[in-house]
Amino acid sequence: MSTNSHTRSKIAKSELIALDTRSLELRRQIVRVFDSSRRGHIGSAFSLVEILRVLYDDFLRYDPTRPKWSGRDRFILSKGHGCIALYVLLAEKGFFAYDELDKFCKTEGILGGHPDHRKIPGIEVSTGSLGHGLPMGIGFALNARYEGTDAKTVVVVGDGESNEGSIWEAALSAGKHRLSDLTVMVDYNKNQSYGTTVYVQDLEPIMDKWRAFGFAVVEVDGHDVTEIKAALDDPSEEPDKPKAIVCHTVKGKGIDFVEGNMDWHHKSKSSDDEIQELFAALGGS
Repeated sequence: MSTNSHTRSKIAKSELIALDTRSLELRRQIVRVFDSSRRGHIGSAFSLVEILRVLYDDFLRYDPTRPKWSGRDRFILSKGHGCIALYVLLAEKGFFAYDELDKFCKTEGILGGHPDHRKIPGIEVSTGSLGHGLPMGIGFALNARYEGTDAKTVVVVGDGESNEGSIWEAALSAGKHRLSDLTVMVDYNKNQSYGTTVYVQDLEPIMDKWRAFGFAVVEVDGHDVTEIKAALDDPSEEPDKPKAIVCHTVKGKGIDFVEGNMDWHHKSKSSDDEIQELFAALGGS
C-alpha cells in the first residue's frame, strides 16, 4: 500500500472512531475551560485529547507532588496553542488545583493561552512560538544521555508547525545522535490556522521524510487509544533510532460542527448559545 493510500485509510478510520466515556468527559472539561474565558484553540485541543490521555495515563513517568523530580520523563507540547487539553490532564493528575481551570486566561490564574513553565507545575518549557519544542526536547534527551539516566523525552508537534525549518534542523540532529529515548508525535490533523496542510504547505510523503531524517517511524489512528499505546510501548525494529509516531487525527474531533472547521481554529468572544451547543454535542450541559 502506498503512503498516500495508507494515509487516506487512516483518515477515514479516525473519522469513524467512537469516543468512549473518558474521551468525551475530557472534551467536556476542555469546553469548561473555554467557557471560563470564552477564548481558545478548541479544534487543536480536541485533536490532541487521545494522544495526551495515553501519555499521562499509560506512558510518562512523573510525580505531580514533585514536578521537578529528577527521575521524571520529559514531555513538551510544542504546539502550545493546544494547551487547554494539556491543562485538563495536568489538573486531573494533581499538578495543580482543579479550580485553576476556571481561571484560564485570567489575571488571577496561572493558565495562559500558551504554556508557561515559570507558572505552571508540570510544564517543562514555555511553548507556543512554533518550532521550538523539538529543539528543546533534543536538549533534554542529550542531557539524559550525558547523565546516564533512563528518562524518556516525548515531544508533540503540530502538522502546521512542521512548516518550520527548526523542526527539521532538530530532526537532523536527533537522527545524527541516535537519540533512542526521544519520541516525536505528530498531531497530523491536516489543517492549520487558515487552511489545509495540502493547501498551505503539503507535508507528504510525511512518513518518508521522518525516515530520511534518521527516525524509526510508525503511523497510528490518533484517536484510537489502543493503537497509540501500542506504538509507544512496542519495541522498535530500529531500537538505536529516535521514534516518530505520525498520529492521524481530526481537528475538532468529537463535535460535528467543529471538525475540520477553520472558524474554530481559534475562537474568542463566543456566545452563550455556542457554549451550550458545544456541551450539548458532547452529551453534557
